Amino acid sequence: MLLFFIVGLLVHFVFFASIFDIYFTSPLVHGMAPQFPPLPAPARRLVLIVADGLRADALYKVDENRNSRAPFIRNIIMHEGSWGISHTHVPTESRPGHVALIAGFYEDVSAVAKGWKENPVEFDSLINESKYTWSWGSPDILNMFAKSVGNHVFAYSYDANNEDFGAQDVTKLDTWVFDRVKDFFHAARNNQSLFSKLNEEKIVFFLHLLGIDTNGHAHRPTSREYEDNIKIVDNGIKEIVALIKEFYGNDEKTAFVFTSDHGMTDWGSHGAGHPSETYTPFVTWGAGIKYPQKVPAQQFNDAYLKEWKLEYWKRQDINQADIAPLMASLIGVPFPLNSVGILPVDYLNNTDVFKAESMFTNAKQILEQFKVKMTQKKEVTLPFLFTPFKLLSDSKQLDLLRKARSYIRQGKYDEAVFLCKELIHLSLKGLSYYHTYDRFFLGINVLLSFVGWASYTSLLIIKFHSSLSRGVSKEVKKPSHLLLCSFVAIGILMAFFLLIQACPWTYYVYCLLPVPIWYAVLREYHVIQDLVASLLAFPPSHFVGYLLACALGIEVLVLSFFYRYMLTAGLIIFAGWPFITQLWTRAKSISLSWIFFCLLLAVFPMMPVVGRKPDIFLVMGAGLLVLLLSLFVVPSLIKRKDGFVSDKLFLHLLQMLGTVLSMYIVYSTHNNLLKKQGLPLFNQIVSWIILGSSFVVPLLSPRSLSERLFSILVSSMSTYLLLSTGYEALFPLVLSCLMFIWMHMEQEILQLSGVPCVQKVTSIHFSYNADTTPFRQLCLEDIRRAFFLVFFLVTAFFGTGNIASINSFDLASVYCFLTVFSPFVMGALMLWKIFIPFVLVMCAFEAIQLTTQLSSKSLFLMVLVISDIMALHFFFLVKDYGSWLDIGTSISHYVIVMCMTIVLVFLNGLAQLPKLSFHIWILFLILLLKGKLIMDSARRWV
Repeated sequence: MLLFFIVGLLVHFVFFASIFDIYFTSPLVHGMAPQFPPLPAPARRLVLIVADGLRADALYKVDENRNSRAPFIRNIIMHEGSWGISHTHVPTESRPGHVALIAGFYEDVSAVAKGWKENPVEFDSLINESKYTWSWGSPDILNMFAKSVGNHVFAYSYDANNEDFGAQDVTKLDTWVFDRVKDFFHAARNNQSLFSKLNEEKIVFFLHLLGIDTNGHAHRPTSREYEDNIKIVDNGIKEIVALIKEFYGNDEKTAFVFTSDHGMTDWGSHGAGHPSETYTPFVTWGAGIKYPQKVPAQQFNDAYLKEWKLEYWKRQDINQADIAPLMASLIGVPFPLNSVGILPVDYLNNTDVFKAESMFTNAKQILEQFKVKMTQKKEVTLPFLFTPFKLLSDSKQLDLLRKARSYIRQGKYDEAVFLCKELIHLSLKGLSYYHTYDRFFLGINVLLSFVGWASYTSLLIIKFHSSLSRGVSKEVKKPSHLLLCSFVAIGILMAFFLLIQACPWTYYVYCLLPVPIWYAVLREYHVIQDLVASLLAFPPSHFVGYLLACALGIEVLVLSFFYRYMLTAGLIIFAGWPFITQLWTRAKSISLSWIFFCLLLAVFPMMPVVGRKPDIFLVMGAGLLVLLLSLFVVPSLIKRKDGFVSDKLFLHLLQMLGTVLSMYIVYSTHNNLLKKQGLPLFNQIVSWIILGSSFVVPLLSPRSLSERLFSILVSSMSTYLLLSTGYEALFPLVLSCLMFIWMHMEQEILQLSGVPCVQKVTSIHFSYNADTTPFRQLCLEDIRRAFFLVFFLVTAFFGTGNIASINSFDLASVYCFLTVFSPFVMGALMLWKIFIPFVLVMCAFEAIQLTTQLSSKSLFLMVLVISDIMALHFFFLVKDYGSWLDIGTSISHYVIVMCMTIVLVFLNGLAQLPKLSFHIWILFLILLLKGKLIMDSARRWV
């Protein structure tokens, strides 16, 4: 059986990795020739100012007296330049936003495998193409554009420890930038070498301002701190603009661009697709930019214009990736080679021929990417199997280019621009076509593997753990050599087909994996015969009823990933479980407790995921409830006569002390941060000690099931309180109560079915291994138990938030541990908070497995089948169209289910090893197994 776990682990790792090869491959290509603009540029230099985390409405709106908090920028809008909204794409994070701004393409999706912390493939950018670039700001942003670009890029950044959410004044992050820029230009007057470089053309100044984003996370975007930071940025920009104009003698050869990488929700997070996150300001002025245009009316789907009092000033919205080609055309450098942005010609204050020529260059640059992508795919595909993109054939390309060039010569510039835009749209469609060329082929092979594996696992359950084939001879006939030879031949043919197409090695894995899996399935043909015979003897109405019930249950699990209220519906249905059994009459008190806690737990999925304000009193209330429960246990420990009373009591009191300290630290930290006094060192040290002890102290507790589970609960709650900001502090407590009642309910159900329990719940020890004693065969009730486990695991994940959405997390959750920006540690802490309820459910499941006299292997196999069916659902629900939010969320659902399955395979495989306590592996291996994934995925949350 251990071999099965090893093979199962490898197979599920392949399933997990397949989604990255199918959906998360890099769309970037290399080998394109740079496209130079043929006409002189209007600007010699560009100043790019990015206010990280600035919402469009926060900048543009005015107060009741029509006063703006950014008067300089508003004056630019009305008297000097053009403005609009830059629409960002999900994920609305700092790295993807800056890549779109400066490189012109939306974040390479394969970067998700590296946690957005770096791009797996090198790419071109405006900074690359510039003659010189000077940049100031955060090291997290500047370093990714200064790396491997030669000696023409100069980056000046502050220490990363300055990015402290608990600092008294984080506006210093922005004033630092402004002060360094001023010092830089003052020093240039006395440095001949620097002065000559600054007077070159095609140079860029990049100012990254992080203060607004940091204040938004720490105090929310509606806070006075956030709004005051905007005023400081506005005044700083005013001073820098005046300084640069004076330095260059008002030569009017400087173009200015002011924008943001992403917005922010009202509750201080970003990452998803809410308008407050995707609507960012865009203001540009100076050389080559149109002056303000007054219009009688404007048509937009939002009501922002009237609210901002800008309804008569022409608003021109653009996509974030369009900013890169705009900046390139302003200073006359080649468009970034990987850019997919479309030049917004309406922003340009230049001749019509300049606009047409620039758009023609833009079209050729994107067409070059299409041609390289097509050539790459054609070279590795057999000629008779290659299907070209029919909407943009070679003749179509030449025809569009020839017509556009002809229109430019004839002075029909609007027609030329229109044709160039058509060519760009077709090229982008073609890029997507070739990027997904092998997706269907790979998807079919992974689907065959999925179905085969689920079938094989089901056959193992029937063969070893059921009584369906009890009356049939167990003698297994050797499979015929013809079957083996047939599958070997299929494997060889598939490998040869992949070899002649020069496919990557991963293609061999995905395409050859179904061969041994389906061979293993067909080898069990005698079990299939037994199953078919049993089903034919089963009443059709009962069979259809059970099948519909199973399908409905799995659909509820799948829907709960999209709609959390489905968990509420499921828990309400669970509350009625005692009424359809004899439990209501036999164990009324336990049944009432089950109903009460099911309904109480059902409240949590209906609570808001995000947007809640911190409520420290709820956290304190959860701590008091834990202390109250702990006090009830003290008398039972004192009455014990086993000689270890003092040790057990001391350990119990130590855990109570941890809970008291957690409550104090939460309250103290909250008050200190409100007063802007930062995180006290004592609080930080004690928080980390409590976290570390939560892994060790439960191992020192008695091995009695009830005592060990209670010890795990109290230790986990101490950590959970430190990571809570509101109502979610009560969630693991209610969940644990329900799990404890579930154990008793299952024991009562087993007794009602006539099977005497080996031990009472209160007398079971965690070291007890049910697989060392005779165990019974599976029945229909065991399918329900497996379903309950999966449902409670999903509830543990999604009970208080949607972990498939980046902005479902509140950074305030980790402020007891650290306030200095550290995405690696912050991400690990926030996801450990998610896994604490998972641990509690798994511990309860182990106890139920013991009380019901079932082999852990049999229950595990049923859970594995349910999880694989869910994963297969999400495999089909993965989207490769629509918004980035839809695509990313659908893929994250698949990843969550696969991670859960891989963890279960690991834990159950290790549980087969002798003398290993199951809960130790739960506490230790979840971090060990998933640490890299957790921390990498959280790397760029902020």
